[in-house]
Amino acid sequence: MATASALSVPLQLLSSRRAPANGLSPRRAAAGALSGSLIVKRDFLHNGTSHHQFLPLRQRGKLQAAVLPVTPPLLDDEGKRKQMSEEYGFKQIGEQLPDNVTLKDVMDTLPKEVFEINDVKAWGSVLISVTSYAFGLFLISKAPWYLLPLAWAWAGTAVTGFFVIGHDCAHKSFSRNKLVEDIVGTLAFLPLIYPYEPWRFKHDRHHAKTNMLVEDTAWQPVWQKEIESSSFLRKAIIFGYGPIRPWMSIAHWLMWHFDLKKFRSNELPRVKISLACVFAFMAIGWPLIILQTGIAGWFKFWFMPWMVYHFWMSTFTMVHHTAPHIPFKSSEEWNAAQAQLNGTVHCSYPRWIEILCHDINVHVPHHISPRIPSYNLRAAHDSIKKNWGKYMNDADWNWRLMKTILTACHVYDKERYYVSFDEVVPEESQPIRFLKKFMPDHA
Repeated sequence: MATASALSVPLQLLSSRRAPANGLSPRRAAAGALSGSLIVKRDFLHNGTSHHQFLPLRQRGKLQAAVLPVTPPLLDDEGKRKQMSEEYGFKQIGEQLPDNVTLKDVMDTLPKEVFEINDVKAWGSVLISVTSYAFGLFLISKAPWYLLPLAWAWAGTAVTGFFVIGHDCAHKSFSRNKLVEDIVGTLAFLPLIYPYEPWRFKHDRHHAKTNMLVEDTAWQPVWQKEIESSSFLRKAIIFGYGPIRPWMSIAHWLMWHFDLKKFRSNELPRVKISLACVFAFMAIGWPLIILQTGIAGWFKFWFMPWMVYHFWMSTFTMVHHTAPHIPFKSSEEWNAAQAQLNGTVHCSYPRWIEILCHDINVHVPHHISPRIPSYNLRAAHDSIKKNWGKYMNDADWNWRLMKTILTACHVYDKERYYVSFDEVVPEESQPIRFLKKFMPDHA
């Protein structure tokens, strides 16, 4: 892979009629001229030798500054990694895992006890979630209006713990009894109106195809063709991957889990049972809430904690696998060990959040093996850090980290990994410029 000698390289804008040499045939140059395109010339050094590269630049109504692909981050350069860590809001950006290391190699270094299911600890996590959520509802019922946001934050974070319990059940790491796991998982998801089996099927694919283009069912970068499809969709995508990205899991929930066409025929019976349970909860639970507390009570006791839950659902998911140096790759280039170890971020949050959410943020070991129960994730993390620590990405949750994700990680680019909306469609990227201007930059 060619690497540039520096992040900034000389630029020249050349008419496509003047650039048939250096790899562009006259026919392709003529085609570029007819389409009104320009050619960008990049000068760079590789292995001590000067090279030239000509790249097409599409015009959008008027001439804009050329934006060159920046070569992929030099993860084998310690100074560069430290610089990126500072810029992106990380404590550490790991070295590139060697190609010959397999996921089994990493898994084999884990102590066997981290895979053991402990019924006391598993049901203890249920007790923590039930009592903390009940306490949150109590706070909502007693709090004056100006303290309601704090009560909603607690209740929504507590109910996120329900999701993590169902998450363990889906990965067969909650109980040795699989019927118990199916029942507990379904019940844990009901207050979130999340269908358990549809989510389980799609989430398994996320683990099998983490950060694989097209195939990963958690997040995908935006494609250029989506940006170019229509003005309405373009504006919606810019808002969705910008200001409202911490709630984009709502769109993911709607798109992925209720459409029967997205599931195999052998999955449909279990999918339909889960959907029936969710609709039954909505048909019975919501009217009971409204009957007891009114529409305002439904908003106050259910909807606002649910929005806090989706804030955490979106935030955890995007922080776990999204950063300017973490690539999405095609199936031909994808490497399981690199995707799960290099492509997953360990992020520390305030301790009360980690307790209520059962350490879901300790995410690297979970991607090395989903069969590790949530209460064993920290022990597994310590082992991975001891044996593979130099390859790990580590961060504390901070404003700069979130700002980087919300303002930079947008459109897929093979060489740069991500290109920001305000580079691709600057005339319509006011939401992104607003975030860049007003979001704090504290790390």
